[in-house]
Amino acid sequence: MDCFAGKKSGISLFAAVVLLLFFLLLPGPAESLNKPAPNPFLSSEIYGITHFDSSQSDSTPFGPPRGAFRVNLGDKPVSHGGPVNIITLASTDPDYMWAVGTDRVAYVKKKNGAWDEVARFEALEDASGGGLPAIPAENFREFGESSAEGMDVDEMDQFLRNLFGSNYGDRFGNGSYSVVDKENVLYTHFGANLYGFALADPDDPSAGIAVRYVLEDILTAVEGPIFPAGTRLFGLSMTYDGHLAVTFSNGAAVIDRDLDLSSVHFHRFADYEYVSNSIAVDEAGGIYIASAGVVPEVGGIMRKLVWTGSGISDSPDDGAWQCAYEGSAVLPPMIKMGYGTGSTPTLMGFGENEDRLVVITDGAERMNLLAFWRDEIPAGGERLAGRISVTCGFDELPEWLQSEQSVVVSGYGAFVVNNLPGTVDPDLPGKNKILQVALMGPAYPTSYGVERFEWDAEKDEWSSLWARPDVSSTSMIPVHSQSTGMVLVNGYTPGNGWEITGLDWNTGRTVHQTIFGRSNHGNGAYAILQYLQDGELLFNAFSGPMLVRYETGGSGGCTAGGSFSLSAAALLVPLVLLAAGRKK
Repeated sequence: MDCFAGKKSGISLFAAVVLLLFFLLLPGPAESLNKPAPNPFLSSEIYGITHFDSSQSDSTPFGPPRGAFRVNLGDKPVSHGGPVNIITLASTDPDYMWAVGTDRVAYVKKKNGAWDEVARFEALEDASGGGLPAIPAENFREFGESSAEGMDVDEMDQFLRNLFGSNYGDRFGNGSYSVVDKENVLYTHFGANLYGFALADPDDPSAGIAVRYVLEDILTAVEGPIFPAGTRLFGLSMTYDGHLAVTFSNGAAVIDRDLDLSSVHFHRFADYEYVSNSIAVDEAGGIYIASAGVVPEVGGIMRKLVWTGSGISDSPDDGAWQCAYEGSAVLPPMIKMGYGTGSTPTLMGFGENEDRLVVITDGAERMNLLAFWRDEIPAGGERLAGRISVTCGFDELPEWLQSEQSVVVSGYGAFVVNNLPGTVDPDLPGKNKILQVALMGPAYPTSYGVERFEWDAEKDEWSSLWARPDVSSTSMIPVHSQSTGMVLVNGYTPGNGWEITGLDWNTGRTVHQTIFGRSNHGNGAYAILQYLQDGELLFNAFSGPMLVRYETGGSGGCTAGGSFSLSAAALLVPLVLLAAGRKK
């Protein structure tokens, strides 16, 4: 009798453990949130613009299954390009997507699970007059299949020169931000030019990509011959009445989509300001943009400009405002750019009675998460609605906690990552960003630390919900999955090499891993993670965007391993319960 009771107890305990694993691996409930109004002039409600939507939320309806998967990226379909491929954008035709990298734009067919490049335009070669020529696909493949492990700065620099040219550092920053409009015109920038690309024949994408519009030497065209040294084009968005909103490092412009120079409205900032990110826009004409000082004494300015339909206003009478925020005293040693925020501003709160905020991280050496009132300030309040220190859960704070990524937002939840390693090798500061991002992780110490915050709309303040000092996020933009209730990052660890780590949005537990291993294919290099409708991963790798299907077995998919997959747990639970029932 006692023996039977012991067996029964053991079986019950085992069943309970399996059930617990099963429920941990189940996706969280799909979120029902007040979201930004869809922009009618974008190609799609999702992925028509960098950071996914006009609010720059980095939140997607799609996501991967929970569980652990090992993936060989070397045999996945890819559209080679780069070496930075920030985002693959939605076409107006759901069977295709626009791939944008620092070198080219391409049109990729994805119908019925395909991932086939059907057209390409070598935009950087065009913009540079051949000074930065097209790179053969084989060079990207060679880089992707190699590993940076064991390499030093000089070795990697020579490797990159051999593959991408002696001036490969000049490729960085081209095609950084892009947008596709409802006419399936892709707008982005290469060199000094702003382009509008379209299919040469919309009925036959294989006929190629054509330059429909171009504004050459846009700085001189818009600002005239006098502007600060180092001025450049950065961000792109679309107003809700169908104009392009463009950020320069020293101001913002609005222009018609046909790039007619006579339609330009330009608002110039002070010469001591510098913008290095993109912008968020709202349906009422609000343009949210954060600048930093070009010297540490200046700090940064978060501002709202207003597109009135006939001009750019900075007048409070039109709802515009500006507010200073803290910058850093010295330049970050690597990955991050500038003294101020690394964030493209992100909007939060969209319902009639909700707190309507815009959020960024500041430029302090140990950053803070900031929230500003977007519209009217509540009685007795200030424009800066809330501020909280980011610690990422470290017991002893490192010298730097800084992010080059925008804040991921879903509902009143916010998520930030630390991109600065605790120890920076003296060989890395001052080197070009492509070289730095190729080495950090496999060859030099990686960065660790993420943290999830929640805005309390009753108390009008931030709180830290959870933090993980053991999670690596090197340089890739993290994303939130609404359907699976997780946030996902790309990082490097000594045990697994490159991987995507999925954390439960509410608890911070690790609920997903896609382990790539040690090849450079797994390096997301300043890009953004994406997921498609069927839970497929669109990985915008250093070597080009590639498609990964999460199938437990079979060709072209992934192999589950390292923990229970959802399907394995689902099959195991009824078997265990059946066995327990037979023992009674």
